[in-house]
Amino acid sequence: MAKELTPLVDTQISVITNDGRNIIGILRGFDQTTNLILEECFERVYSEDSGVEQAVLGLYIIRGDNIAIIGELDEELDAELDLANTRAPPLKAIVH
Repeated sequence: MAKELTPLVDTQISVITNDGRNIIGILRGFDQTTNLILEECFERVYSEDSGVEQAVLGLYIIRGDNIAIIGELDEELDAELDLANTRAPPLKAIVH
């Protein structure tokens, strides 16, 4: 996994956790068990009743065993999203 994450260091990534959270931040580091260190981090909270809320987290560490998906975020496309008017059900937890 280290080979795949190395090019993403110092870029903005999106992480979906096993408990259904969407956390976005700048990847600053990781280790052999895929524990991640994210800076300038926030969580996107989805709702069917109101727009997407963004909760500021700051510096954040995510345990590798709680990660479902890691992906690079296209900052230009992300800036064009109208999150205030986006309605979606909250992400569900991943069951193994």
